[in-house]
Amino acid sequence: MFTQPSRLYRVLAIAEAITWTILIAALIARATGAPGIVVTIGGGIHGFVFLAYGATAILVALNNRWHAGVAVLAIASAIVPYATVPMEIWLHRTGRLAGEWRLEEGDDPRDRRWLDRLMRWFLRRPWVLGALIAAAIVVLYTVLLLIGPPGGK
Repeated sequence: MFTQPSRLYRVLAIAEAITWTILIAALIARATGAPGIVVTIGGGIHGFVFLAYGATAILVALNNRWHAGVAVLAIASAIVPYATVPMEIWLHRTGRLAGEWRLEEGDDPRDRRWLDRLMRWFLRRPWVLGALIAAAIVVLYTVLLLIGPPGGK
């Protein structure tokens, strides 16, 4: 299904935008009398997908060798509601999402760096990579839940 970095990135960019809609709808519902749990649920869904999008942006940035500024911009686009979709369009149009997963070492000297070798090892084992990313997201999500909402309450 995600045989190309562009497909995985697109799915997460769209999912992140959809969860913004869920969160905004929950905030509006609470303001009009719905119980506060709707925001807790909507915020939880959005938070999890937000973190998954960030992890995906990092993975694709490493695979496609984006400059650090492009990677930071891609991750930061999740902060602005719906900005991940125009970001994905821009990355696609500028060719930054082109190509396949780099599963084999090529002629590029950068392919011999430890980070590239590690990434290829994980990309050849997508279930291990998925489990690692999911575990990292769950740990980060749990830490953020323990810290509490921005501004405290």
